[in-house]
Amino acid sequence: MDKVPDAGPRIRQRRIREEIKSRLYMKQTWVDSLSEFLTLKFGTVPFLIANVAVFIFWILINIGDIPGIGTFDPYPFNFLTMVVSLEAIVLSIIVLITQNRQSRMEDIRDQIDTEIDVRAEEEITKVLVMLDKVARHLEVPLEEDPELERMKERTDLKRIRTEIERHSGQRHYPQL
Repeated sequence: MDKVPDAGPRIRQRRIREEIKSRLYMKQTWVDSLSEFLTLKFGTVPFLIANVAVFIFWILINIGDIPGIGTFDPYPFNFLTMVVSLEAIVLSIIVLITQNRQSRMEDIRDQIDTEIDVRAEEEITKVLVMLDKVARHLEVPLEEDPELERMKERTDLKRIRTEIERHSGQRHYPQL
């Protein structure tokens, strides 16, 4: 009979992801919430269609094609140009706010990934050391393996950071 794989780790991973996501959203300001809401609404086909419809209606009114409604912005539609420009400014700012929030969230995710990678590296190193001790205790004949010896050494994070900074020419990496 086949053994059913343990779903525990996957459930734990999902819970961790949800907890991280909820923490990110808990730190959300009202401006973040508003910009995210507006970005979700403005970045849609219905919003595009509504804009096009308003512009067409505006132009038809102001060239006199709709009887009973007086023109208020005759050709060359200077008021429409101003409204469209202001809309573009507001939409651009909303998108920039949302992008900045996404960038902050990505920075947090990167930091979490780095911390997980460092912990995994430490655990792997410990496992290699333990396996080496078990093999020696059981008197398993081992070849000299310089790479394995190097892998059993503790990872020098300061050295790695210095190397990265030296190669990139930058000096503003977060502490590992």
